Formats: sequence, structure tokens, C-alpha cells
Amino acid sequence: QVQVAESGGGLVQAEGSLKLSCAASGNTRDIDFQIMGWYRQAPGKQRELVAEIRVGIATNYGDSVKGRFTISRDRAKSTVYLQMSSLRPEDTAVYYCYSKIKQRGKLKWDDLWGQGTRVIVSS
Repeated sequence: QVQVAESGGGLVQAEGSLKLSCAASGNTRDIDFQIMGWYRQAPGKQRELVAEIRVGIATNYGDSVKGRFTISRDRAKSTVYLQMSSLRPEDTAVYYCYSKIKQRGKLKWDDLWGQGTRVIVSS
């Protein structure tokens, strides 16, 4: 069974930078990734897209992070990263890793979510 887990959250001052990682573990050799990305949920707000890689198709960013955050992927490590710069207090949230995967040769795609990592940006 494949799982994803985030790391790298913490407390950072406004205008600072932080890098999040999300690594897939388990039997990843026989897995196809369709989407790897990041969502976030701030207190009292709905979960929102931060950035995603639609493998072989496109990279998308939420409007509020464009120009400040960069998503990247290490295919060999089955890991996706989120480099966050020029952080603002409104970026404070729990950041969740998300992947859409399927077992090679199968038809069904599955949604995987990590447990989340908290990012706090102080003013």
C-alpha cells in the first residue's frame, strides 16, 4: 500500500522561506502518478489548492501563491516539494500533500492525502 507523508513545516517570520517535502512510500515502483500537489487549510476556511503537478500536462498554482511558491518533483524519489518564499501571515495553514495514483495495469485511480504539516508565519 502506498502512502504519502509531509515534512518541513514550522514557524517562520514574514518574508521568510520554507520548503515542504512529500514523499510517497510503500510499493511505488508499480505506481503511476497522475497528480502530485499541495493543498492547505487555514483555521475557519475551506481547503484550497496551493500547487499541483499534473504529470506530463501542466503545473498549476493557486492565485494567492503565484510568483512566491514553486512546486517541483523528484520522480526517482517519488517526492514532491513546495518551495515557499516571501511568506505572509495569511499563508499560515496546515499544508496537505495530495496524490492521485493508480497501480500499473489497473484502471482505478486512488486519492492519497497526507496527515498535514503546519506552517505558521509570524508578522
